[in-house]
Amino acid sequence: MTAKESIQLTQERETLLITLYGKAEESRLSDSLLQDHHAVGVMDRLDYDFPKLRVTRDGMISVAIRSKTLDDWTRAFLQRHPKATVLHLGCGLDSRILRVDPAEEVAWIEVDFPEVIELRQRIFAARPGCHVIGASILEADWLASIPKHRPTLVVAEGVLPYLPAAAVPELFRQITEHFDQGEIAFDAYSPLGVKTLNLLPSIQATGARLRWGLGDPRSLESQAPRLKLVAEESGFDPGQLTRISWPLRTLAQLTQLAPPLRRLGRLLRYRFG
Repeated sequence: MTAKESIQLTQERETLLITLYGKAEESRLSDSLLQDHHAVGVMDRLDYDFPKLRVTRDGMISVAIRSKTLDDWTRAFLQRHPKATVLHLGCGLDSRILRVDPAEEVAWIEVDFPEVIELRQRIFAARPGCHVIGASILEADWLASIPKHRPTLVVAEGVLPYLPAAAVPELFRQITEHFDQGEIAFDAYSPLGVKTLNLLPSIQATGARLRWGLGDPRSLESQAPRLKLVAEESGFDPGQLTRISWPLRTLAQLTQLAPPLRRLGRLLRYRFG
């Protein structure tokens, strides 16, 4: 039997295991939306007490919906721009590159803390066209090595809300000033949504804290002037409502009636250039 990989991750770095766990366990369900069997294989290789995260079935399905939407946006961008750059911020142990399966002409770049990238390289096989950068996304110089003239899609899942509030608009300004054109796709939560998520047992088990909340998504257009909002989607997929518990189903229906609730959590896509 192959020895499992030990993990020494804490706080925000450890939260990557929440999304991995959610995707893997949702993919084990007979009615799985994401069908991320790569995540199942990765999770099975890790020496970690995943049950302590207490991710519920609803949580697993919510993570799958979020990931599927971002995957679909990535595929659509690559259909429009076959020789693009995809910048996967806070990649963790996510297998998006395997789910999307881009052509070798796509420059796919995974970015995360050095210790996360080191773990990732032990688990994932090298792939043509895929490059890794071990750095905090808040460091000032990691963008300099990335060619700027290709259309670029920046994808960030389960990452930005953990950053200091002032750091997110600054990061967007740096990205949009570096690249000629492209899109940024990510998940965001209202200030109330951030407070709610910080109460989840899975977040509390890691010691991490969400800090950045976003109310009106158009406020980012003034903070990073090259950004233009092109899509705002709820994290609830009507086609998945029958799979979730009645309390969450009721909340999903209520969010369609009240804008403050509708923005508790959603997926956003901006264009620039």
